Amino acid sequence: MPSILPSRRPRIADPVRLFSDYMKLTGTPSLAAEKGDARLIGKTVGLVNGSTWVSLWGTWFGRQYLPGVKLVHCGSDAVQLRFMAAHHAGRPCPPPENIKSFVHASRELVALHRVDAILITCSTMNRAAGAVRRALKPAGVPVVQIDEAMMERAVSRGGRILVVATHGPTVSSTHALLRETAARIGSEIQMEGATVESAFQSLGSGDIRRHNRAISKAIRAAQRRGSIDTIVLAQLSMSVFALEHPDPECEFGVPVLTSGQCGFQRVQELLLREKRTSSDRTSALTLPTRLEDGGHPVGVRAEVD
Repeated sequence: MPSILPSRRPRIADPVRLFSDYMKLTGTPSLAAEKGDARLIGKTVGLVNGSTWVSLWGTWFGRQYLPGVKLVHCGSDAVQLRFMAAHHAGRPCPPPENIKSFVHASRELVALHRVDAILITCSTMNRAAGAVRRALKPAGVPVVQIDEAMMERAVSRGGRILVVATHGPTVSSTHALLRETAARIGSEIQMEGATVESAFQSLGSGDIRRHNRAISKAIRAAQRRGSIDTIVLAQLSMSVFALEHPDPECEFGVPVLTSGQCGFQRVQELLLREKRTSSDRTSALTLPTRLEDGGHPVGVRAEVD
């Protein structure tokens, strides 16, 4: 029997600590309410991810900005591999199959467990937001695309916006969303892009500090070339930059926006103002009743195909 080749990935010095820290953050699924902000306790957000690994980011930033909210993830590595292959081959990215996959995943998530909102966390898949909103409209579930609030904030400042990405397939979707946001708001902007693929490679190898240094270097290089008014970090995965740069405006002289902050703050605002009412559904599946802040029960049904 041939011997098994050892993994080329870096050795984990303390695997028990790794598993322990991971489980401290995520916990195991539970029907019990989360602990946290009394205004958010009892609410649930479904996160539709473009790959499985990014659920760590969704959980971390979700815990920071949505304390008390139950986070329910879905996503597949096949989605990311599909749009990476499309990008590599020069085909439309994301491909139509990916958008259909996000619609199906969102419907399934709503059917399986009651949610108060859906958050699309994948920047490359921001093109799916419209289709998912249309699909979930009969169920009365609001959909947030994680980059929208960040783009609105950048556009509202006007001037020259630097969009930094680390993953090639994301670039066209991010630039398109920024232009669409500017057109919707009626603001003229100038846009400059920087793609730092080396940072994504560092992220994949677990070297977060090197990932952050590469982003910082790209920002500094762009600032040397000309005046920048706002910096946008294109992907949720890049939000770890804020862990080492907690006051970027002081450090770089301009705001450095991340979807880990802006996107989850948008969901927080939605949940705090949300007053849902019951409505008829075509599905026989009835999800658990929840209580509004005033104590009025609201029945929620999910439409399924």
